[in-house]
Amino acid sequence: MNSVAWMSCLISIVRSELPDLTNRQMGIMLSVALAPGPHTVRGLAERMGVSKPVVTRALNKLTALGYLLRKRDRRDGRNIFVEITPVGTEFLERFNQLLGEADQRAKAG
Repeated sequence: MNSVAWMSCLISIVRSELPDLTNRQMGIMLSVALAPGPHTVRGLAERMGVSKPVVTRALNKLTALGYLLRKRDRRDGRNIFVEITPVGTEFLERFNQLLGEADQRAKAG
């Protein structure tokens, strides 16, 4: 996907009903959705190369939107796992649709 397609996609997202996520929030969403779990704040922080408080702030927004869910580990209550919700999956599917449409527009000229 080239820069014109990315620009078109981002404009489509701004105009859509989708919330405006930061790159960090989107990176966390994609990590949880696409990489094998279980996902923890510590693991996400390591993957993203940021601190745990940075991931926690992003998770606060993503859980408030209903995209991700925090679940306490039943075996070790100190651990919190992060999972994608059906609403989060729908968001990513819509995002992917907008990416595809933007790519097609860019290829069409």
